[in-house]
Amino acid sequence: MTKRIAILLGCIFSFAASAQERPNIILIMTDDQGWGQTGYYGHPLLKTPNLDKMAKNGLRLDRFYAGAPVCSPTRASVLTGRSCVRAGVPEHGYALRRQEKVLSQALKEVGYATGHFGKWHLNGLRGPGVPVFKEDTHSPGAFGFDSWITVSNFFDIDPIMSRSGVFEEFRGTSSEIIVDEALKFIEKAVAENRPSFTVIWDGSPHDPFVAREEDMKGFEHLDSRSKNHYGELVAFDRSLGKLRKKLRQLQIAENTMVWYCSDNGGLPRITPQTVGGLRGNKGTLWEGGIRVPCIIEWEGRIAPKISTYPASTMDIFPTIVDMLDLPPKTMLNPTDGESLKPLLENRGAKIRKKPIPFIFRGQGALIDNQFKLVATSIQEQTFQLFNLEKDKTEATDVSTLNPKKMETLKRAFMGWYDSVNRSVAGLDYPEKEVDENHPIPHFWKDDPKYGLFVKEHGGRPEYSGAYKR
Repeated sequence: MTKRIAILLGCIFSFAASAQERPNIILIMTDDQGWGQTGYYGHPLLKTPNLDKMAKNGLRLDRFYAGAPVCSPTRASVLTGRSCVRAGVPEHGYALRRQEKVLSQALKEVGYATGHFGKWHLNGLRGPGVPVFKEDTHSPGAFGFDSWITVSNFFDIDPIMSRSGVFEEFRGTSSEIIVDEALKFIEKAVAENRPSFTVIWDGSPHDPFVAREEDMKGFEHLDSRSKNHYGELVAFDRSLGKLRKKLRQLQIAENTMVWYCSDNGGLPRITPQTVGGLRGNKGTLWEGGIRVPCIIEWEGRIAPKISTYPASTMDIFPTIVDMLDLPPKTMLNPTDGESLKPLLENRGAKIRKKPIPFIFRGQGALIDNQFKLVATSIQEQTFQLFNLEKDKTEATDVSTLNPKKMETLKRAFMGWYDSVNRSVAGLDYPEKEVDENHPIPHFWKDDPKYGLFVKEHGGRPEYSGAYKR
């Protein structure tokens, strides 16, 4: 009996130790920060000393893609590991389906303290940021976050926010507020000896731009819109520095993975330009609309490196599942991301196996390593092909020079597109239908402008197949 008890206690202590050793995870996302808006990419005016230090100390991903060219869809892709369209968020202003399996719930189930701080924008509200009500069926709390301080959309200086449904006035910039609150949450988890999952989604540098005077130094000669925009990025960088410093003071930097990126490409009508010479801006599927800055820092675990490996926000969930050795059923199939664990461990990952797909406003794209297929119209099936390795600005269509590659990627895109239609109709869920609280948006119902084809019969959505098969 004594031996059996000893073995049982040994198993319990072993599990407890493994839980304690699980890394803390922090996901940071800025709002409308373009690919070129960092000091380490040589911006002519903006200084980002803390981002630069993070980039030097971590894995800098120079070809990292937001899940979509606008905010809400990208946020859905982070939490699900799936195309935003599958999850019911094809545009801003659509709510994330409660039927989805999400990262926060998965981590909560394995013992993580879960906290969300900042912009949410997954509850279907449009317009300026407002505090999220406790009764909101699509609040962060409904998706597995124990603690949350949020607004629905963008926010700037001295906002009114919601602390788990209770409205509260705050003082400071959006960056300062959410980092300070996130650090309180992290400190509490450390005191309780629990791993923590912390989401910090900033409201900067989203329009309307409001920065403090001291943060606009060096930008005085710019127009009001531009200098306030860049001033917000200065405040973000300062707050990032505070976060990194505190992780070291808490002695948890070596057990904390910090993953930073932006939610979509840069804005037009900002001086200097925001996308580092790429084509397009926010709202387009050109590189300037979807390629964003990204750094993954984990002291002692991720070697400092600059990589051109193509990756996306859809990879975050699969990477964490792989890293923590969670069961495959943790994610809802099909997923569109892939694990970046080999890349993080510097195991020679060079060729991406799973292309990165996009659908947005009737257009599409598929990124397959150096090649990028662009569907300028899904309805008409008009495609172009670009070699991003040789043509960063997407100036030359090389489809006639690479006919086999063009045909292979077209077939791959249309096959993926077909599977997305099935997801739109709810066939990924155990119920094989979309919950009645998540009606299919009107433009998904045989609207050729958007090219997603789902019919309704008796008030229920029914998959009707991809267009022009």
